[in-house]
Amino acid sequence: MTALGTRTALVALAATLAIQGFASVAATAPAVLAPVLARDFGITPSWIGIFVGIMYAGAMLASLGSGAFITRYGAIRVSQACVLLCACGIAAMAALPGTAAPLLVFAAFAMGLGYGPITAASSELLARTTPPGRMALTFSIKQTGVPAGAAFAGAVLPGLALVGGWRAALLAIAVLGVAVAVASEPTRRALDIRQRSAARMSVASILGPLRMVCSSPSLLELALVGFAFAAVQVSLTSFLVVFLTATLHWPLVAAGLALTCATVSAVPGRIGFGAAADGRFPAHRILALIGTLACACGAAFAFATPHWPAWIVLPLAAAYGATAIGWNGVQLSELARRAPSGTAGAVTGAAGFITFGGVFCGPMLFAALTGVTGGYRAGFLLNAAISGIAAIAMLRRGAASGRRSL
Repeated sequence: MTALGTRTALVALAATLAIQGFASVAATAPAVLAPVLARDFGITPSWIGIFVGIMYAGAMLASLGSGAFITRYGAIRVSQACVLLCACGIAAMAALPGTAAPLLVFAAFAMGLGYGPITAASSELLARTTPPGRMALTFSIKQTGVPAGAAFAGAVLPGLALVGGWRAALLAIAVLGVAVAVASEPTRRALDIRQRSAARMSVASILGPLRMVCSSPSLLELALVGFAFAAVQVSLTSFLVVFLTATLHWPLVAAGLALTCATVSAVPGRIGFGAAADGRFPAHRILALIGTLACACGAAFAFATPHWPAWIVLPLAAAYGATAIGWNGVQLSELARRAPSGTAGAVTGAAGFITFGGVFCGPMLFAALTGVTGGYRAGFLLNAAISGIAAIAMLRRGAASGRRSL
């Protein structure tokens, strides 16, 4: 690869990493501040499951149609619009009075519309600029923006809320989004590719990539694995803080530290799993390993008690984060590898529609179990079961591949 090609790849990676990081901060902020937001809006902390579910319903719809927008306007331009939409949703939350809790639905949906296309846009750009032998590692590094952003939110936002209130903390995130959108403009001019088309956008053109995914067993399999793992990941990041404060009686700042441990550990987790998938281990084995370890961690949290010391809970949170949040780069790079030439963005967007379905369903089911059982333990048992089922499916895929090769 030439020096110019290497520089282009690094610039693309840096830009997509920054955009992904901000999107993660915005998406995680309501979960981190859930206890204080719930108090001021007069609702229970478990509302965060409903909020996250609505947010990712918007992400599902936006991801499905993202391929056409990326083709027309370019990956970075679409990402800039998404960042600003997320910032507007965060700012709207901060502006709502305590008596307007129902209006949180609209803020959540707007944030989801902004969050949805970002992964597809980055996949289109990275698939064009990344050497084939570094796909999994590059996609995994880009995806470290998700846990890094969540870690930033968990570490910084509780302190900001204590100093200036949760509304000021959210407004600071909105200002950060504007800065990211402006800073990415030079990258847009250098790397965006636009294909102007006289054809109008239609339902058929939007659903075309989804039909492509559903008609390909290998692409559909990856999308369904994403559905399962995404449900577990977002349930973990959404409910860890409220679980620790309500069930294990941890203070908010300490619970935020636990979320930071989970999300920070996902950074080396994603990079390590991505490097392994670029090496001698096939993707399905890496995904099976991730599911097995996440299953064990989820079961452990389900049986945690207030008597467990921090030196047990914090490493457990780190292990859970490294696995339950560590899968995404491997899955996305495999989608890009298996997608027909020139369709990485559209295929990723369509697969993201399925994956975001898991994000939508996971927190909703977790919240429903919380309401039925009066606690959060059943939700973590559900997470363990979902992870285990996905691991078994990946192991069976490996066994079937082995039989075909005989």
